[in-house]
Amino acid sequence: MKAKAGVTLACSSALTFVFCAAVALHAQTPAPTAQPSAQTASPTSQDSANDLSVAVGKSVVLDLARQVKQVVVGLGDIAEATAVSPTQVLVNGKTPGETTLILWDVSGGRQFFNVTVRPSTYATNDRLAGIRRELRAELPGQELRVSEENGNLFLRGTVKDLNSSNRAVQIASTGTTGKVVNLLNVNVPAPERQILLKVRFASVDRNKSLQLGMNLFSTGFGNTIGQISTGQYSPPFVTAGTGTAGATATLSNELNLFAFYPGINLGATIQALEQKGLVQILAEPNVLAENGKQASFLAGGEYPFPMVQGAGAGGVAAVTIMFQQYGVRLNFIPTITPRGTIRLQVAPEVSALDFSNAVEISGFLEPAISVRRVKTEVELGDGQSFAIGGLLDNRETETFQKIPFLGDIPILGKFFQSISKSRTNSELIVIVTPEIVSPAPAGTPIPLPKYPSQFLPPNSDTPMHTPDAKTAESTPAPQAPTMPVEQLIESMKPETPLSSSGGGSTGYTTTGMSAASPQ
Repeated sequence: MKAKAGVTLACSSALTFVFCAAVALHAQTPAPTAQPSAQTASPTSQDSANDLSVAVGKSVVLDLARQVKQVVVGLGDIAEATAVSPTQVLVNGKTPGETTLILWDVSGGRQFFNVTVRPSTYATNDRLAGIRRELRAELPGQELRVSEENGNLFLRGTVKDLNSSNRAVQIASTGTTGKVVNLLNVNVPAPERQILLKVRFASVDRNKSLQLGMNLFSTGFGNTIGQISTGQYSPPFVTAGTGTAGATATLSNELNLFAFYPGINLGATIQALEQKGLVQILAEPNVLAENGKQASFLAGGEYPFPMVQGAGAGGVAAVTIMFQQYGVRLNFIPTITPRGTIRLQVAPEVSALDFSNAVEISGFLEPAISVRRVKTEVELGDGQSFAIGGLLDNRETETFQKIPFLGDIPILGKFFQSISKSRTNSELIVIVTPEIVSPAPAGTPIPLPKYPSQFLPPNSDTPMHTPDAKTAESTPAPQAPTMPVEQLIESMKPETPLSSSGGGSTGYTTTGMSAASPQ
């Protein structure tokens, strides 16, 4: 093919593939018999640049009208040029990029070429074909498309779930050194399954005590004033009389039986008591939670207790009122495993105020808290049950006191002895049962407790809710079957936890109050 400037471009088939590049030269007038020297050449016509494009691994042959004296390539790592004959130059593409090719002819003229080396379409197509093949093998039946632009891979199409999307990204990332842009859509998943956890706290506390003892005292029997006691049960206090007044006996505790015979001035206090106690507790909290989400339950209350802060400059302390929760508490996280079982992180607790072990601090009576707590992790099938905690506590306490020698007398010695026996028995068991449940259909009667008496009728005929009629404005639009991956991931993020005022929150702070004076 002949160009206007007399430069010929021919295609070479000696290499793998040859591109023919059209070289556009400026038109020149017919040269005279004597060739012009390099000093008189026009820079505008000599230094004009031509565009030359070649792919990596491809070659192009330049056929020139004049013989070539010198060939120079700006960046040899991108392209190389070789003069295969006095009027032919072979250009090979090596790596993607841009460089400059300069040719000098025998007459001193120059020709400039802007050489662009493109990536090899064979390598790109082969790599994309491998990625598509792996995607079809790992994700059969799912519509996926892969394209490449500027070294980055773009994934488009629709997959059935997030796991398939992550797999597609991992497969695509093995075929590029650039970025993988995930533009996939995901089928909207079905609603998460709900898990109902049933927990049963069954507790029985039994106690039995026996107390026997006697205190004898005299206000003048046999002209004797005094008393006999083992000291275990509060004896009376006898005081001698003055003048005509006789002796007196002061009783701090008359125990169960008290007898006094004025004629002989002899009395007795007798402790004869047998006690039996029974406490039964059965709590059944039921809590519903979404798969993998935490749920909590508390049936009880909060009691205030003061926290005395450090005294200030004037020696006046500040008292902060704190609150502590107690009652029947349940915290758990259920997770449905791939095996179809339910893995539970569960922490049930039963606590109560214990005033029998209360302490007094700075004038404040602070009750203790009796706690029964279990924290564990178990795995069960739907509807199965586990006893996750148990307690059997038996205690027996016996106290025996007697007066020496007198207490050893047969039969009569029983009057000079005292005995106290107490036995306690506690049994506790905690059973959990998880169940996968579905919501009650619309219009189905809701289970409610049976109230023993009727509530007062409402004083208005207007219902306290909006009308039940559905309109186009109030009915939500149907959910699209698919959505972008990033939108689905954003919708699955956990919600902000609800704030709670329990568990040690500060109620109020009082300043200028003495730490020793209860409020």
